[in-house]
Amino acid sequence: MIKQLSVFVDNRPGSLSEITDNLKEAKVDIRAIASFDTPEFAILRLIVDKPEEAKEFLADKGFIVKISDAIGVELTDETGSLNNLLSFLAEADINLNYIYTFIYRNRKAPVLVFGTDEIDSAIKTLKDAGEVLVDHSEL
Repeated sequence: MIKQLSVFVDNRPGSLSEITDNLKEAKVDIRAIASFDTPEFAILRLIVDKPEEAKEFLADKGFIVKISDAIGVELTDETGSLNNLLSFLAEADINLNYIYTFIYRNRKAPVLVFGTDEIDSAIKTLKDAGEVLVDHSEL
């Protein structure tokens, strides 16, 4: 399981750099970042090395921050790898709320990160399919 920060950000120039400036000041390393736009604001999803410290630091600066569980799955670098993983989840009738990827530094492998309301079922489905799950402590 991966701990993920969700930060609510205004849709205006410089708002993303405010987040990264603050994380730099807090000496927090960003492992992955994705922005999801809505009409009034963006949701910035981040995987960082110290999620609790990052949340506290950003919250103290006035940002709305939430930590949630996400699932990380190491993908093999071959045609159809992503499709196979998504097919396992679809066959188990598991809905995904969002997905994004990053590169797993230690293994230099792509990692798919996704959120679902059915975390336990998704983990079981992926383990049964032989997929390699990524734990936050490995990042």
